[in-house]
Amino acid sequence: MTTSQLPAEADALTEAEHVARIKEKQDPGVSRAEGWRRRGPLLPALIFMIIVTQIPFLFTLYYSTLSWNLVRPGSRHFVGLQNYLDVVRDGTFWQVAINTVVIIVLTVLLSVIIGLLLALLLDRVFLGRGIVRTLLITPFLVTPVAGALMWKTAMLDPVFGIINWVLSPLGLKHVDWVSQFPLTSIIIALVWQWTPFMMLLILAGLQSMPRDILEAGRVDGAGAFQLFRELTLPHLRRFIELGTVLGAIYLVNTFDAIYMMTQGGPGTASANLPFYIYQRAFLGFDIGQAAAMGVIVVIFTMIIASFALRLIFKSFTGKEEAA
Repeated sequence: MTTSQLPAEADALTEAEHVARIKEKQDPGVSRAEGWRRRGPLLPALIFMIIVTQIPFLFTLYYSTLSWNLVRPGSRHFVGLQNYLDVVRDGTFWQVAINTVVIIVLTVLLSVIIGLLLALLLDRVFLGRGIVRTLLITPFLVTPVAGALMWKTAMLDPVFGIINWVLSPLGLKHVDWVSQFPLTSIIIALVWQWTPFMMLLILAGLQSMPRDILEAGRVDGAGAFQLFRELTLPHLRRFIELGTVLGAIYLVNTFDAIYMMTQGGPGTASANLPFYIYQRAFLGFDIGQAAAMGVIVVIFTMIIASFALRLIFKSFTGKEEAA
């Protein structure tokens, strides 16, 4: 062995020791059996989730490749991707998809704005704040079916509705809101239901904000609007994004409000994708096309939700690293 080989072997040994130390730090000495023992309690929940969600989805994929009408005996046969092509060519499907986007966007936008205003109010100290907070949270605790019925019968009724009674001094009497403005009526009911959820998220963000930053801004001479624009709103951004994504994911599946208030009518003016799928499956008895629509909706929802959640997690991670 030459003297030139000794430094190289010493460097290699040093590098090997360095790698071993890194592995020791990364591996705290937990064996594979110990790892499985720790994960074991989660297996029943994982198995239950697979049975409840993934197996039905596989059946839906299978049904989407069939031409199957329940009122026609013997009509069940394999058609491949023909159902998907029929769905893409269906003009009603795209109209209903536009209705779904309108419902989601307007409901989330209005809920976030109103929830932000209410959260700013509840962030202040005043007499009876606990009672007001409880009353504002109540709409989110009401069953959606009961809430939809209340808006249809007690609030928007053309004869006995509270909305018409409040607007009667302005000359608006006996307006049939549900029939004349079906999509607007549904959005109002959904905003009423989802505003407390947005309010709670934003209020949690407000109460997690360090007060010394606001005090420093006031000392520097910043006004209330400047403090809100430069300090409060950037801090609330991740909470608003989280509420927006969660609200949009849940609102994609809205069915009860539409079923109880308008039945998707008149025509399909207020129908969304879940209600249209219900109509094709249980009123038109076309299982194949209904399954194809369901698969398309699930795929688009997963893509949008994954993209949005990734942005939110990056926002939270960036905030934590900056802190």
